[in-house]
Amino acid sequence: MMLGNQTHVTEFILTGFSQSLEIRIFLFILFLTLYVTTIFGNSLLIFIVIVSPRMHTPMYYFLCHLSFIDVCYSSNSLPKMIIDIFSKKKSISVVGCLAQINVGLFLGETECILLAVMAYDRYIAICFPLHYTTIINRRVCTNIAVILWVGNLLVSTIPMILKPLVFCGENKVDHFVCEIIAILSLACGDVSFYTTTIFVLGLFTLLLPLGFIVVSYVCIIYSVLKIRAGRSRAFSTCVSHLMVVTMYYGATITMYMVPADTFSSQKKYLALLYGVATPTLNPLIYSLRNSDVKDAFKTFLYKFYQVL
Repeated sequence: MMLGNQTHVTEFILTGFSQSLEIRIFLFILFLTLYVTTIFGNSLLIFIVIVSPRMHTPMYYFLCHLSFIDVCYSSNSLPKMIIDIFSKKKSISVVGCLAQINVGLFLGETECILLAVMAYDRYIAICFPLHYTTIINRRVCTNIAVILWVGNLLVSTIPMILKPLVFCGENKVDHFVCEIIAILSLACGDVSFYTTTIFVLGLFTLLLPLGFIVVSYVCIIYSVLKIRAGRSRAFSTCVSHLMVVTMYYGATITMYMVPADTFSSQKKYLALLYGVATPTLNPLIYSLRNSDVKDAFKTFLYKFYQVL
């Protein structure tokens, strides 16, 4: 219940950064480099897929969506983090903070389910190659994309519309960015609706998709082990995806599925893993371990130099 002498909070102060000048300079260079790398790497990957006709397949269609999510996810938080490093106040309005949270949840949920869809795509391609183009066709891919984006937008937005958060009293957040876990303790009144919602969403957008991915890859491994020819080729198309899944799901499950009473301020560093490191590494992982991407990039460079 809100007390009469509590002040209505209109902005938050983010206190996650160190006060050391040397550390702030290092973080500024690091975050700026990572952000530029993320935007350039993911945009280049999308461009290569678009201009390469042989990469117009469901696998790379979903990969483009993943890269677009990474660009948006980084842009949702990193520019503000970079500005705050040398900002004296490090403030953000409550509306801006809630918007950042909502966008982050929307993109995070979309990426979690998209990774499961990509695992299913690999499962069909390897276990049922003769039926792949029939099961995973253009119409199916488009429908999946629409359901992913629209469905997760509604899921992430509706709770905040049904029960808006109100803040009073303390306005300091021990974090680099606005995270729902970090600001719930600052909300007035009962927040059990949100803790329950986070758990339920975590179950359906984290644990169930992860279980689906695990089952898909168990089936893939079982099928591949029965095939002598093309075994390494089949595995190579999955290793990149597994690396991304391990990084992203490991950090997000630790962050959101651990009970609130055991939440530590040190977990704010997990936000850097799935919010900063993963979007930067995704294009590198998929390009360095994928011969199709490397060949398409070489072909593009060759044609580009011919034009010059």
